Amino acid sequence: MNKNPVIIVDADAIVAQASLEDNLHDRAVKIAEKLVQLNAKVLYPVTAIIEATTHIQRVLNNGVIAYGTAIAFADANVNVVEVNHETIKHAIQFFGATTSKKNTLYDCIVAVVAKENKADAIFSFDRFYKKQGFKLASEIFS
Repeated sequence: MNKNPVIIVDADAIVAQASLEDNLHDRAVKIAEKLVQLNAKVLYPVTAIIEATTHIQRVLNNGVIAYGTAIAFADANVNVVEVNHETIKHAIQFFGATTSKKNTLYDCIVAVVAKENKADAIFSFDRFYKKQGFKLASEIFS
């Protein structure tokens, strides 16, 4: 593994960290703390940020946390990865008409961003990434 691992963050990890009521909150916070200890290069696809804030606002019905999350990612020190036409084109390799409704185009974009950045792992609790051959962030500590 790289001295400073490259980690791509998915929306579920953002939501888990932002929401105290999330079942994975404590686990997500511990993973995030370990990433800081490892001095990991943590990258956030813009689509994951948008997906997370939308989920917090609509599903969790918490505009305050959604707004706070959006403000946090507007900080110039956060490594936000832009998504463009090429990213979407490449995401199609992970997506299809029969893809599970749990594995959205958002997830496929995270996978492409991970490939493009030669990520060591994806910070997510979604098994979709394991099925695609990626490591989850929680696995790099074992």
